[in-house]
Amino acid sequence: MSEEGYKQLLEELRQLESVERPKIVAAIAEARDKGDLSENAEYDAAKEAQGLLEMKISQLKAVIGDAKIIDTTKLKTDTVQILSKVELKNVKTGMKMAYTLVAESEANLKQGKISVNTPIAQGLLGKKVGDIAEITIPQGKISLEILNISF
Repeated sequence: MSEEGYKQLLEELRQLESVERPKIVAAIAEARDKGDLSENAEYDAAKEAQGLLEMKISQLKAVIGDAKIIDTTKLKTDTVQILSKVELKNVKTGMKMAYTLVAESEANLKQGKISVNTPIAQGLLGKKVGDIAEITIPQGKISLEILNISF
């Protein structure tokens, strides 16, 4: 994972633990003060939200614990690999696009970041500039020419 992605995960964890968790604790306390818990929908909803938040915090901690930060200065641009920014051209339509291959937790299609686990990324890994990758996607096969590789 990139150092930027790692820092974003740490910030999200800090936000969940220091802001969201106290909000839910306060909501549970407020609902508890309203009386009979057996018929209190607010209390049930707050407890469910607390469970979901704790699960998300736990998953985030696991991802952070397993994370390996990749130093991009040691990576080469002769082949496509994780953290590569790849400029592509659809051979059939001529449409150009660019993607950065990232860890699953950093994927964000709006930012042009796709997970290395996606079919497109898997088809690009190891390819060089000028290579044409034949990739099977849910809609069929596409041919993508690699125009440039950078970081």
